[in-house]
Amino acid sequence: MSSAWIIAARRTPVAPRGGALSRLALHELAAASARACLEDAGIASDSVEELILGNGIGPGGNPARVAALATGLPERVGGLTLDRQCCSGLDAVGLAAMLVETGRAEIVLAGGAESYSRRPLRLATDPDGGPPRPYDQAPFTPWPERDPDMHEAADALGRKLGIPRAEQDAWAVESHAKALDAQARAVTTGPYREIARVSGTDLEQDAFARRLTPALARRAKPIAGEITSANAAVAADGAAFCLVVSERIARSAPGPAIRVGTWASLGGDPDLPGLAPVSAIRHVLEREALRPETLCAAEIMEAYAVQAIACVKGSGIDPAIVNRRGGALARGHPVGASGAILAVRLYHELCKRGGTGIAAIAAAGGLGTALALIRDR
Repeated sequence: MSSAWIIAARRTPVAPRGGALSRLALHELAAASARACLEDAGIASDSVEELILGNGIGPGGNPARVAALATGLPERVGGLTLDRQCCSGLDAVGLAAMLVETGRAEIVLAGGAESYSRRPLRLATDPDGGPPRPYDQAPFTPWPERDPDMHEAADALGRKLGIPRAEQDAWAVESHAKALDAQARAVTTGPYREIARVSGTDLEQDAFARRLTPALARRAKPIAGEITSANAAVAADGAAFCLVVSERIARSAPGPAIRVGTWASLGGDPDLPGLAPVSAIRHVLEREALRPETLCAAEIMEAYAVQAIACVKGSGIDPAIVNRRGGALARGHPVGASGAILAVRLYHELCKRGGTGIAAIAAAGGLGTALALIRDR
């Protein structure tokens, strides 16, 4: 098989639902980051062969097709929508790499988009003719007793592994501090090339990062047990894309080319979905013949601080290399886009540092995805 490369990666800012991006449709968010990738790489839109979009709570149909048309891609690009909930955006990048590696395509846009602000209301019909019943979370297992609320599952994970609230709060405080530091440095050193401007808003950086202190974290409102509004990521809007290409295309790329390594998407215990990425990370490391200490960067999803802590501890990754510029606790969680945001951030981290990095994320139902990126040139 041939190799797949990322030659551009961009994301929109992330804003909490009801915030600065709330009036934008899903396809508008997607198109902003997808077009920025093409511009960065100098790739004509009519050269793109497929667009793969991760989306978890959108309107259904085929949002990838709408995003492809909004991006200005040729009508022959059908668009492929992928729903693995929180894993969707990272799985989209892995699937794009598979298309390239097998010779099915040479240029693919892959990522995720989510508008929590404009998600549809969900109603389940009554087969006996009663009124429709509203629901918020789709079923992720066939067993109601093994399909926990995500907040409660995160709290159960903390209790099982002995990760107290104080440790979770400390992780959250550090995530915000790192994000604010990165934003301050971005302002003083020029354009923050990771982030694409979105038409209709003047937002240039993530909107949620704040000066969270240990004292403020201790006063945060509990959601479930030791899960609070401080150590859980807020629902958010955002999008991210990577431009995944063949080695032939990568050779002529104007910017850095990062090779896509092993992609693993595995199932785990539905009762403790936050642990699922550990197996995926271990699988990637084994396939790449790597040890955790050989990684130079890691982007680990922070849907909950406890989940990030559990994944870091379970995989043996050095916390010092994890989410150096802050994580989802400091920006928010746009479900189907979050995995793609991790890939975009990892791409930019490796552009500066070189070496090998890994991105990993969990999803409801006990799913875990991990993806290795390598800068070996």
